[in-house]
Amino acid sequence: MKKTTSVQIVMPQHCNGYARPRLFGGQIMAWIDVIGAVAARRYTQKAVTTVCIDHLTFLKPAYLNDTVVQEAKVTWTGKTSLEVRVDSLVEHLDGNRELINVAYAVFVALDDDDRPSSVPPFIPETEEEKKEYQAAELRRKQRTGKS
Repeated sequence: MKKTTSVQIVMPQHCNGYARPRLFGGQIMAWIDVIGAVAARRYTQKAVTTVCIDHLTFLKPAYLNDTVVQEAKVTWTGKTSLEVRVDSLVEHLDGNRELINVAYAVFVALDDDDRPSSVPPFIPETEEEKKEYQAAELRRKQRTGKS
């Protein structure tokens, strides 16, 4: 599955007021929601709505003037829902990237009447995709309580 990528520069309005301003967690969450939705829309070719951000891990901060690169890809599909993994990285001026956040977002595809609509099945091909798919199944079971 192709990745969807976005790039942002951390601006003053995205930061808290510390001496060394850091990116607000809520701002990165908003960016995650947008890029996740774009990846889900591209995959389903339908409108989508966010169900939840199922897993969100802040590994390191991003600071004022950092370049944040986000990569999103589908990891699992159900009947009408799909999970998207979003990796957020700081890209340093030398081009090296450092992972700062990992999130899994769940979306539901919608028809023209805003009702849940079927999505194409995601069939993992690589070993990485198969591992992600299995982990997504476990998250779904924990989230829904279903086996």
